[in-house]
Amino acid sequence: MIEADVSMINRILLCLSLMLLPWPAATAAGEHPCIILVLGDSLSAAYGMSMDEGWVSLLNTQLKQEKYRCKVINASVSGDTTQGGRARLPSLLKKHQPSHLIIELGANNGLRALPAELMEQDLKWIIQSARAAGSRVLLLGMQMPPNYGPQYRARFSNVYRNIAEAEGVSFVPFFLEGVITRSEWMQADALHPNALGQPALLENVWSELILMLPKKL
Repeated sequence: MIEADVSMINRILLCLSLMLLPWPAATAAGEHPCIILVLGDSLSAAYGMSMDEGWVSLLNTQLKQEKYRCKVINASVSGDTTQGGRARLPSLLKKHQPSHLIIELGANNGLRALPAELMEQDLKWIIQSARAAGSRVLLLGMQMPPNYGPQYRARFSNVYRNIAEAEGVSFVPFFLEGVITRSEWMQADALHPNALGQPALLENVWSELILMLPKKL
C-alpha cells in the first residue's frame, strides 16, 4: 500500500512539473503565424479620432474578415520622425518579433524641413534592421505640399523611391494618394485624413500588403 501511494505521488508530481513548463514557441506561432508591426506617426495613430476608426484598426478587421491568421500591432506615435522610429525599433523588434513591418514615417521630417539625407539614413537603417530580424518590409511613401518648393519636394519624395529600389522592399509611392485631394476626407488642419478617409488609406496599403501575406490557412 505504501509503495502504491509513493507511485501515485510521483505521478502527480510529474504532471504538475509538466504543467509548469512553458508552452512551445510553435503554439504561439500557430495562433498568429503573421505578426504585422506598424511603425508610424499621427497618420497611423488615428490622430483626431478614436483608434477604432483608424486605418490600422480597419486593417486588423479586414485581415480577420479575409481569414488571415495575422496579428496587427500599432506602434505609431503622433509627431514621430524617422529618428524617433529608429530609436524605438530595436525594442519593438525584440518584444513582438514581427513577420512584417509597415513603415509610415517621414511626414514630420518634411514638415519640419529636416535634411532629406538624414531621413534616408534613418529609413535605410530601419529597413535593414527589420530584415536582419526576419521581417518583410512595406515602405509607405509621402510627398510634401507645393509650398515647400519643387526642389525639396522632389528630393523628399525621391528618398522613398530610391530606398525601395536599393533595398528591394515593397513600396506604396504615396500613402495619401486619392485622399489628400478630397477635402471632405480631411480634418480641418488639411494634413490628417478624417474617419471618412481611413478606408481609402487602408486600400492604398492593402494593394501591396496582400502580395506579402502568407497563404490563408
